[in-house]
Amino acid sequence: MASSRSDSEQVTLVGAIAIGIGGMVGGGIFAVLGVAAENAGGATPIAFCVGGIVAALTAYSYSKLSVRYPNDGGTVTFIDQVFGIDVVTGSANVVLWVGYMATTALYAAAFGNYAASLLPAGPGDNGLVVRGLVVVGVVVPWVINLASARLISRTEGAVVAIKLSILLMAIVAGIPSTEPARLSSGTWASPVSVVAAGMLVFVAYEGFELISNASAEITRPQRHLPLAFGLSVGVVAVLYVAIAAVVVGSLSTDEIRRASDYALAEAASATLGQVGFVLVGLSALLATFSALNATLYGAARLSFTIAVEGELPSGFRRRPWHQPIGLHVTAVVGATIAVGVRLDAISSLASMIFLVVFAAVNFAAVRAGRDARVNRAISVLGAVACVAAFVILSIRSVSDEPAAIVLFVGLGGAALVVEHRVLGPRRERNAAAT
Repeated sequence: MASSRSDSEQVTLVGAIAIGIGGMVGGGIFAVLGVAAENAGGATPIAFCVGGIVAALTAYSYSKLSVRYPNDGGTVTFIDQVFGIDVVTGSANVVLWVGYMATTALYAAAFGNYAASLLPAGPGDNGLVVRGLVVVGVVVPWVINLASARLISRTEGAVVAIKLSILLMAIVAGIPSTEPARLSSGTWASPVSVVAAGMLVFVAYEGFELISNASAEITRPQRHLPLAFGLSVGVVAVLYVAIAAVVVGSLSTDEIRRASDYALAEAASATLGQVGFVLVGLSALLATFSALNATLYGAARLSFTIAVEGELPSGFRRRPWHQPIGLHVTAVVGATIAVGVRLDAISSLASMIFLVVFAAVNFAAVRAGRDARVNRAISVLGAVACVAAFVILSIRSVSDEPAAIVLFVGLGGAALVVEHRVLGPRRERNAAAT
């Protein structure tokens, strides 16, 4: 609990907001911006608004559960505390870990594409170079986690400041080259496509959940936690909408399609030339690299926590090379997905996973009810929004990105099978023995 910690160990409101903003403004926006613009057209800013609304509703549930169950376990703690540990909750927590694998793949793909764009010849058609850079983007943070897992996290404040400064610079510099006609209703995709695009980019918002992992250390939690969740999501939503407007307003449809994997850097070059392209490209590399480091670190701890709770095989409690085995599994699976799957499909996969997990958290808030001082109507709306968004994104993925559906069903199905056939019966036997 926060009250048991010294003042020097506690996190202030500003610090909590920084955690949320830093978690969201990572590799996600650099990875999915071009994908969203291809699907929503001139309505891309609206698509980011849609994603922000779903994130804000879910952030409300997170804020209430964080106050009621302050613990560094975050999402895992909420689901287990409210529903108890069983096959369903165990599967949900494993699916959350799979979500970390998917975001690892997303950030690695973005790192590889932006790194390739900065090469003298550009990315071109040399997929082998991009795949090599993708692997580098995973291997180096993995090595850093082996050597000193907190090496980059100690400078995260500076990293966040650099990312925000360059993004704000790109927005301001891009305003003069923005053409309102490219944002007019005549350039919008269909309403269903716009909503689907909003869900496709939902992964760019998922980082607000990191605030809950620091809930036990935040000062005046009943006041500061709701403010931190609300303000961080609000600030990031405004930032994303502004970035989307500048990119779509600065580039033609053909330019976005050609540079969809590094659209923000291409937009910066419209006003600032090669200097703007390089600055945004370097910012993207910094953002995706720090996001990879943090995601691998978090995935390792998450997998170890759910293994201790009996929701993963006992082998995942082992620490080869002094790190949880989940670190190595996340790195290998993430790199494999990033190398073998298109960026659009990875984005769909990651967003689908987090929509499922966030729906579960919203339902947990509904069930907690008065015990957590939850306005059930808001959390019900959040749960319905997550489920509806998941359905819309799934329907879109069936036709446009079938690889995302295959991966989602395969990974989710594996989690259910392991829980139902192995871990659930083992927990029941252990409970009966005691």
